[in-house]
Amino acid sequence: MDVITATPTVNPENMAEVHLPKEHVVALVAEDQEATCWGCGLHLLLPSGAAIFKCGWCGAITNRSAPKQEDKSLKWRWLRDRSFVCVLVLFMLFVICGGVWAVYPVVFSISQFCGIFHSTVTMVLAVTTISSFSVAAFRCPGMPPNVPWGSYPVVEKGDLENYTFCQYCSKPKSPRTHHCRSCGVCVLDMDHHCPFIGNCVGAGNHKHFILFLISTIVSTIYVSIMAVYSVLHMWPPLTFHELGRLNGFGTKFGWNLSKEIIHAVVRSTTLLSVRGFILIYLFISSFSVQIGLMVLLCQQLWYIYEGKTYLSHISSQGDDGDRDCRNLLRFFGCPSITFSRHLPIFRSSRKRHVK
Repeated sequence: MDVITATPTVNPENMAEVHLPKEHVVALVAEDQEATCWGCGLHLLLPSGAAIFKCGWCGAITNRSAPKQEDKSLKWRWLRDRSFVCVLVLFMLFVICGGVWAVYPVVFSISQFCGIFHSTVTMVLAVTTISSFSVAAFRCPGMPPNVPWGSYPVVEKGDLENYTFCQYCSKPKSPRTHHCRSCGVCVLDMDHHCPFIGNCVGAGNHKHFILFLISTIVSTIYVSIMAVYSVLHMWPPLTFHELGRLNGFGTKFGWNLSKEIIHAVVRSTTLLSVRGFILIYLFISSFSVQIGLMVLLCQQLWYIYEGKTYLSHISSQGDDGDRDCRNLLRFFGCPSITFSRHLPIFRSSRKRHVK
């Protein structure tokens, strides 16, 4: 929808009270053609009866048709998100504690060095994952800039350029800000609301959210490898009852051989200890989690490479954006590379992913 720029207008008799420059004084118009800017409080002259218009003085965008919004289900969404956080914390503790308990007899039976190495790696991965999760979950996702508004004397020309008014928070909303109905606040550079951390992903915690994904993926890969290695060492030997009596050729022989192997594996599974079953569950769960998180991480890194967030990507489906590897370096706070300007991939773009 097009936004019409409106010209400020006041009554010349009230000039002494408002102290507007003379070039902003316009003759009085009919009542139904005037509107008031929420940003600076000036009366605006509308060239048409548009519901959405932009102030020619402060640059604020007003939507007269937007009703006052009230969010009555905020408490239940907060409770849902905190429940997800509790479930995720319990799952991480189970993977850490269960993995250490199930694997340590195998690694210590190999050598003391392997046991100490495994314990050290497990401790580092556990601390990194839990700390990055805690920061992403409990850190402020990013508050929009607090700017003066509502009165012409304190709002200078262009101070609220492209600002809109949040009907939920009843305060200005900057162009890169979105209101999260789950958290009940406006978030700067909001990417999305993640129920698993019970928080929004925005300018304040986006980097910690990416680090949480990376550390979780590395941890689940390590758990999968150690679970497979350990369960193979403690798996009972396979017993084949009819392997010597197999006959036939081609497909029939292959099918009979496959059935015999499956039956031998099932019989040996009944002799597996509780530690072995926990290792199997750890492998299945960690492998499933790492596949899902890898897809999410690749999606997040691609949006950062494009200089966008998930919400900005949705709002500009037809715009491919300017892809630039410096967006990734800037996002993670890496120093600028001096030779990057000689590479075509670094020279071809101007868009920046500012956090």
